[in-house]
Amino acid sequence: MSESKNFALEVIKRIHHELSMENSADKINQVIKIIAEESNALTADIYVKADDVTLEHITGYPLNKEKRAERIGEGVVGKAGADNRTSFVKTKETFQVATPLRRWNKPVGVLWVSYPLPHDYDEKEAETLETICMFLSEFLSSEELSQYIRKYIKSRGIVAKDRLKGTIINSGYGLGNVVVHRRRKAVTKIFAKDKDKELQNLESARQKMNEDLNAKMNQEGMQKGEHLEILDAYRMIANDKGWYNRIINHINLGLTAEAAVEQAYTEMWNRLSGAADDYLKERLHDLRDIADRLRLYLSGEDCNSGINNDYTDIIIVATSMGPADLMDYDYKKIRGLIIEECTPTMHVAIVAKALNVPVISGIEGLFKDIKDGSLIAVDGSEGAVYVNPSKTVIEKIRAKMEEKRQEYKQIQKLRNYKSRTKDGERVNLYLNIGMEFDFDYIKSTNCDGVGLYRTEILFMSSNKMPDIEQQVESYKKLYQAADGKKIIFRSLDVGSDKLLPYWNSITEDNPAIGWRSIRITLDRRAILRKQMRAFIRAASGKELNVMFPMISNLDEFLEAKETFMFAYEREKREGYELPTKVNLGMMIEVPSVVFQLREILKYCDFISVGTNDLYQFFFASDRGNPRLNGRYDVLSAPFLNLMKKIIKEANNAGVPCSVCGEMASSPIDAMALIGLGFRNLSVSSASYGKVKAMIRSLSAQGIGDYLNNILSSSRKTLRPQLKSYAADHTIEIY
Repeated sequence: MSESKNFALEVIKRIHHELSMENSADKINQVIKIIAEESNALTADIYVKADDVTLEHITGYPLNKEKRAERIGEGVVGKAGADNRTSFVKTKETFQVATPLRRWNKPVGVLWVSYPLPHDYDEKEAETLETICMFLSEFLSSEELSQYIRKYIKSRGIVAKDRLKGTIINSGYGLGNVVVHRRRKAVTKIFAKDKDKELQNLESARQKMNEDLNAKMNQEGMQKGEHLEILDAYRMIANDKGWYNRIINHINLGLTAEAAVEQAYTEMWNRLSGAADDYLKERLHDLRDIADRLRLYLSGEDCNSGINNDYTDIIIVATSMGPADLMDYDYKKIRGLIIEECTPTMHVAIVAKALNVPVISGIEGLFKDIKDGSLIAVDGSEGAVYVNPSKTVIEKIRAKMEEKRQEYKQIQKLRNYKSRTKDGERVNLYLNIGMEFDFDYIKSTNCDGVGLYRTEILFMSSNKMPDIEQQVESYKKLYQAADGKKIIFRSLDVGSDKLLPYWNSITEDNPAIGWRSIRITLDRRAILRKQMRAFIRAASGKELNVMFPMISNLDEFLEAKETFMFAYEREKREGYELPTKVNLGMMIEVPSVVFQLREILKYCDFISVGTNDLYQFFFASDRGNPRLNGRYDVLSAPFLNLMKKIIKEANNAGVPCSVCGEMASSPIDAMALIGLGFRNLSVSSASYGKVKAMIRSLSAQGIGDYLNNILSSSRKTLRPQLKSYAADHTIEIY
């Protein structure tokens, strides 16, 4: 290889200079030829990841059409693809180097080069090949070449056309015929000719939509469960006066009813989509569904028109959809849902889980390529989708479906049992909630209470700052729904990336560590005081628990606490009935407070660990950056030791400590938390049953002893060991 310092740059320059051909195959062939020639290599080849087990050969120099795929993990090429690091081997005649092609730090292919002996391979050459691979990864990811590669792989008969890998949203197994879900249409008429007629059409469409929702809720077998509650919440959103008035206002300004619905949705999207809070983003998907359904009725169509219910077992394939969309189908026939855009806490996912339907997301292109009626098998344990599966796969999926049915029955039985481990340790299991239509989950899950109530939702969904009376009304509804169970209110948690719509926008380079949360409300003390007064009034005659987010040092907490006490004394002077008991706590999200925790605990009534922010600050890793997905793990020894320090300090001080971040909602992560000593977990409603099943099948002492033995590990993550421990001890991880 050339000794030039800028050898990689010279290779890339030559590629740019000579790449004038239009044919995609010719472009790829020319690139590998240049790399081979400039490297003085005997041969050079490019492999791309076809699926989770296969690397397909797409080109080489000299060109060899007989070369086939390599299995990931096998041989020098497969090893580089599996380990995401350079692999090499020396034979009698050649020295071979396989360097991974990466996108967002994940392996997407391999560049394989072989040299004649003798050959001196050093760090400089490794860096050169890695630089070339960086360019190659970007080059191959272009739309033109991506399409060519997909077609090429299919032409080679590779398994990728039959087995696709996605993200598991709800585990389970399914087998059925494809029904492609198509719903949303573009607005064709923007401006109205007759305003009064448009208003009449809007009212008529709204009534029809509600009648349809009522009919769905009254279907046989639909009279109870989370799916009924979500459809009921849909009806609430569809009849929300603020939402409806926005549509009417746009009609009065000259838009058609269809255009007015779309405009009202767009305004809400612009207001809330910039929020970092996934909870808010996912609720916007629900509003998207309501808008689409309303527009469908406005166009004179029916939400059930065009739906194929001819098959006995169906697998729905969609780009996106809402929970009411799912209920347009005969739910007794649904065996799986494959949806390109979905997260575990979206309502369509929760409804699917309530119906025991496996859900897979993130398989791009399937919606465009698949045909109605195609046979599909869904393996929700591996996130795999089989198109036109073999007889062996069909038999495997059917056996797994029966096994999953038995697991589901077991979870359903747990509702009336306490969340207690096999060795008698009580683990309090709470819910994280934010919107009013989430309140019903408190009763349906039979949880121990609300471990995190996101008060910012009320502020962000309003056109102006909610006054004390509006806040009191909202908080009282939660107290009524909780029916005496514990509630922990989080004070207003907004930031420069999710400012209130009636505030001026502020641009910051690093909003996650900028002017946000308690930093805003301490600077705008009137907002905090009013919220504290609303808490106090809503909790009259009841226990009040308030925690302050994003606390970075003891002084901030004491300031927040002092603000509450001023509000408390004012309410007392004005003659309002006070809470029977007040507990003030804080969230552990900023690593700095861990080093001051012993002193802080002298002033706190309780603490709650927000693992989402603590994780990203601890690793200096933006959790919203796809390039960092999978790079760090909460189940690594450093992070688990941090969590162990927190619970140990809290227990020594006699201060209750809970976890309310995503870590608590994952059964395997929650198992580790229990092993560390945590006995209070607050989870999403979608995860409640699974976490409870894990708790009741676990020995707290056993997992605690095991963790103590592996916390000194230098491995990147302890997740594989913890999964093996769960399997070996028959712990129910669904």
